[in-house]
Amino acid sequence: MSASSEYFSIKNWSESDRPREKLLLKGKESLSDAELLAIIIGSGSRNESAVSLCKRIFKDNNHKINQLAKLDVKQLTNYKGIGEAKAISIVSALELGRRRRGEAALERLKITSSTTVFDLMQPILGDLPHEEFWVILLNNSNKIIHKFALSKGGITGTLVDLRLLFKSALSFSAVSLILVHNHPSGALKPSQADLKITKRIKDGAATLDLKLLDHLIITEKAYYSFADEGVL
Repeated sequence: MSASSEYFSIKNWSESDRPREKLLLKGKESLSDAELLAIIIGSGSRNESAVSLCKRIFKDNNHKINQLAKLDVKQLTNYKGIGEAKAISIVSALELGRRRRGEAALERLKITSSTTVFDLMQPILGDLPHEEFWVILLNNSNKIIHKFALSKGGITGTLVDLRLLFKSALSFSAVSLILVHNHPSGALKPSQADLKITKRIKDGAATLDLKLLDHLIITEKAYYSFADEGVL
């Protein structure tokens, strides 16, 4: 059977099976991930429907949205039927989803546990291919005053500027702080460099009457808390 005979246009589908119409008739929850993505790209290629193309893309990425979100525009355009405009639409939609997760986590504001920190920072750091080191500043009620990236580095590590860290903490009148960085490798065990920088920051904070509450190592799906593990 030829590719053209295998292709069956969405226009020929039952109205209730077309992604846009299905969303209107049955609600957004009724659509599969591939169908939602098909709405975003709008159309497929001459020999493949948008839904079929999106199913193939998801299959290549183990049917995981988080894995798909790691692809950049150039990688997405390697799929036949995905040009630059469609790739940009996909990247933009997934970035909005990531920001929504971060915004929802930030609305909690008060840090009550290491899980709260993970929920806040995983959308920011979990999918990055390089390492970043962030600081969360808190007031005396453990509510977030400010969070910022202290440094961004390569996949093997990052350079931390302690002077900038403490200057920011004092300028925001922080009472305590939490350190967060990611391990793109997926390894959760802290390295000797992680242990060393944590001790330096803890000791430096103490001299300024600041308390280091925790240091989290974050990967795509899990985290390691220095405080929870009793190594802070």
